[in-house]
Amino acid sequence: MRFAVALVPLLACSERAPAQQAAPPAPRPAAAQAQVKATNAKTADSVTAASPASKQGPAVVVETSSPIVDGAALRERNHARVAGDHSAIVALTGATPGELGERLCEAVVPKRPPSTPVLLKPNLGGFNWFHDPKTHHGDDGVKGRITDPEFTRGVVKCLKARGHTKITIADGFTGKAADWARLVKVSGYAAMAKEEGVALVALDDDGVFDVHGETPGKALAIKGMEHTHVPTLLMPKVLAQHLEHGLYLSLPKIKTHRFAVFSVAIKAMQGTVMYSDASPAFHQKWRSHRELDVALAAINRGDDNGRALYTKALEVFAERMVDILEVETPDAVLADGAPAMDGDGFDDLYPRAENVAIGGTNPVLVDRVAAEYLGLWDSDALAKELGGHRTSPLLEVAAKRFGLDLASPAVTGDGAKLVATPHVAHLHGMAGFEIGGEVVATQEVVPDGATKDVHAPKLAGQAPAIDGVIDAAWAAAPSFEFATDWAGRAVPTTTRLRVLWSPRALYLLWELDGTGLFTDRSRPTETERVDLYEEDCIELFLVPAPANRKRYAEIEVGPYGHWFDLFVDRSTKKVHADAAWSAGMTIGTARDEATHHAVIEMAITAPEIVAALVPDARLPVGLYRMEGKGPRQYLAAFPTRTPKPNFHVPDAFGALLLDP
Repeated sequence: MRFAVALVPLLACSERAPAQQAAPPAPRPAAAQAQVKATNAKTADSVTAASPASKQGPAVVVETSSPIVDGAALRERNHARVAGDHSAIVALTGATPGELGERLCEAVVPKRPPSTPVLLKPNLGGFNWFHDPKTHHGDDGVKGRITDPEFTRGVVKCLKARGHTKITIADGFTGKAADWARLVKVSGYAAMAKEEGVALVALDDDGVFDVHGETPGKALAIKGMEHTHVPTLLMPKVLAQHLEHGLYLSLPKIKTHRFAVFSVAIKAMQGTVMYSDASPAFHQKWRSHRELDVALAAINRGDDNGRALYTKALEVFAERMVDILEVETPDAVLADGAPAMDGDGFDDLYPRAENVAIGGTNPVLVDRVAAEYLGLWDSDALAKELGGHRTSPLLEVAAKRFGLDLASPAVTGDGAKLVATPHVAHLHGMAGFEIGGEVVATQEVVPDGATKDVHAPKLAGQAPAIDGVIDAAWAAAPSFEFATDWAGRAVPTTTRLRVLWSPRALYLLWELDGTGLFTDRSRPTETERVDLYEEDCIELFLVPAPANRKRYAEIEVGPYGHWFDLFVDRSTKKVHADAAWSAGMTIGTARDEATHHAVIEMAITAPEIVAALVPDARLPVGLYRMEGKGPRQYLAAFPTRTPKPNFHVPDAFGALLLDP
């Protein structure tokens, strides 16, 4: 049975009713504001904005006069539903975001009469700011950080197939209306919404969405919030309408988050936040995590209690988000992991190898399953950084508030096995910590079905002659082949590698198909070739001490024997590159210009690497290749999946196994 949201008329004619709210918290300290500016404005949430009013059909109207939302009634209704909802969470895998959105909608969205209006809230504002793709290697600053518009389109198609005609897409923003217009254009949401014939609005009282048309962003007062952590919370009108007599679906992006640990259903509530402490209300989102600035300032000063303040800020933020979840519980959550993002959610993005979607009617259980997929459930590494919290405090607080047992939630769907497979977390926290970089990942499946393992047998007889000729010694080494670029896309250019080892050297044989031999042959091969990466070459990144995969050798070799080597240390904030380091290489090459084929043989004798050559050793390794001039190809055996080509991602390294 669906209960009505108790909406009662305002006692006065004002647009908001802050009189029923508790006293506002103290303003953000000026020192904290200065600190945020000094740290490149790395706040917990993004800077977002609003857009022109929608010209779609009329929305469902709550009242002609300004209403008040009955928060107590909502909390009672939602608490009972979530606490009693033990339905299985659905995990799906698929080729495209659109397919996953459509299938997940059909699997988890409750059936309602076709006349029921539907509100879809994707994570549309969860980004830092716009980039020029021409100067950021194709990264527009938006893609990968927000819910894919094609995933949302898939949900829209599912709803339209059920007969729904009143569909609205909306998210909260904190910028100007012109910035919202830019966001929906850059992200593809404007075009998608127009093509599908659905409304696209911002949940903002920005002088556009709160006053024009059906005023979806009008801020409504909420009574009964005095004893919560968000006594001044307001609610966008369009959300109140759908909580009362519609269907409200949350479509978050599955990603790690530099403050909240991960961002899925509970963290996504921040997009609806408005507070009556100051005007405009939608600019007050920062008050959800207002203690964070002080904590970051303490950390940056080197205060001993900085991390404790940071953890406390996260704990309080969690209480506020769960208060909001209790009032604004979605009917279903459909989380986009096509692909899910590791890193920090904004600047450092490391896409997962597979496309998944996770959904259900219990938002807390959806977060629980997503946390396990991200490797951030019951995490020893996280507990060491966050005062004992083994997952996000948002999930812990929500489970306690609703009385849910999170030990073993039921999961169905063709992605259930994938989600349950142990995954290594890769989280970059705002407090200066990183999780996952020092851990060698278990064998993850890459798109072509190969594993991230390169096998190197121990040399049994005479060592290969390093002359570019493939002799009999290489017959014992299995061939490892890749034909993918740094983003994981299939390419027609194939690279094959064979590896052997002995107590004296590491031997590698590269076979390069499809090479154009783009090389400055006038440069000598006897001396180190700086900037060789600007021409055709292979790159080997090898970690001699697996306990710290952020310290690795970088070795570049071209098809004519040009070379460059150095040792990189990324284990501290300041990256150190030792160009004086020597790999102790012997190099042999051969080429066939007619067939566009080249061979590179290498023997590496650097003491650090030779010391690591022992039976059953598992050394993190990156295998890369740069090819061509226009267009330039950035090829990778283990795709880093960064927004722009970047091979220096230790978390993405595969493994070199030294067989006995």
